[in-house]
Amino acid sequence: MKLKKLILKNYRNYESLEYDFSFDKTLIIGKNAQGKTNILESIYYLCALDSNRIKRDLELISFGKDFCSIKAQVQKNDTDLDLEVVINPPKNKILKVNGLKKAKSGDFLRVLSSVNFCVNDLLLLRGEPKNRRKWLDLAIFQVYPLYLEKLQKFNKVRLQKANYLQTNRINNDMLDVYNHQLATESANVVFLRMKYLKELSKIAQKKHLAMADNENLTIKYQTQVPNYSNIVELERIIYQELLKVKDEEIKRSQCLIGAHRDDIDFFINEIDAKKFASQGQQRTIVLALKLAELEIIKDKTKQTPLLLLDDVLAELDNVRQNFLLKSIDSDIQMIITSVDTLAFDETFLDNVDIIKIANGKIL
Repeated sequence: MKLKKLILKNYRNYESLEYDFSFDKTLIIGKNAQGKTNILESIYYLCALDSNRIKRDLELISFGKDFCSIKAQVQKNDTDLDLEVVINPPKNKILKVNGLKKAKSGDFLRVLSSVNFCVNDLLLLRGEPKNRRKWLDLAIFQVYPLYLEKLQKFNKVRLQKANYLQTNRINNDMLDVYNHQLATESANVVFLRMKYLKELSKIAQKKHLAMADNENLTIKYQTQVPNYSNIVELERIIYQELLKVKDEEIKRSQCLIGAHRDDIDFFINEIDAKKFASQGQQRTIVLALKLAELEIIKDKTKQTPLLLLDDVLAELDNVRQNFLLKSIDSDIQMIITSVDTLAFDETFLDNVDIIKIANGKIL
């Protein structure tokens, strides 16, 4: 899988941009706030239809413009495919595959895969639970495109129930309808999250041990739901938990049980890494997670994903930086941003396409 061309229109600080990626390694350099990260974000958006930098798609449109578009030409299985996203609020975004409008999000997400590794990811353990949930959700999209639909259904039901709880005119039968729906959709989300995290944990643990000998990494999905044996039982248990908190939910006008309340815990030798791990230990964990994501995508999709590294190498020490670069298979396309080339040795810079960016333009 290769990204061959990227075309941006009215995207962030790019009025227009068109670039052909002819090398397996591309280094984008420039001062801060010039648009380096925006290029990587646009590529990742084509992979996940989301970004960890935004709350609304509207934020992607250049100031004073009505719309933005991201286009790409991708080579997959020796076939060229054209992708396009047009964001034109308040209308729904338009997805095109090979020029055909109204492509389904699941079909669109099957085309291009990537792993995005940025400086903010290094703060994953210190951040809020919603940040860890979003990281996990975006990672799952890469291998289970239909997960997006399941997550959207859950969020829709959760919002409907939350709005109903705030009306102060609660009918028990109606609330029970919402609880049944929420139990079903929450079970779909939690089941896939736990399934993916179980697979990721095994790989990440091995990567982590290779970087930090004698430090055993354990990852656990933290949920309010007790143990279960299958998704049907999980749905039943979530519904029972919802019944237990019904009065409290009415009193507080909040949804207290569901996938939106879950979190991910990390432990080093059974010690809570979110609370007690050093900065170096936390970065090792995140690096192990990203390398595990790469391996899962290759295994599940039988394709080599793109690796997008946004100013992250300068934040890693030499040991972790070398481990990352040496762990990347030669067939993986890498697109990296940096302020300059000082963080890279001369051997790495061989056969690298270097792009210089300033004020949203290629110099």
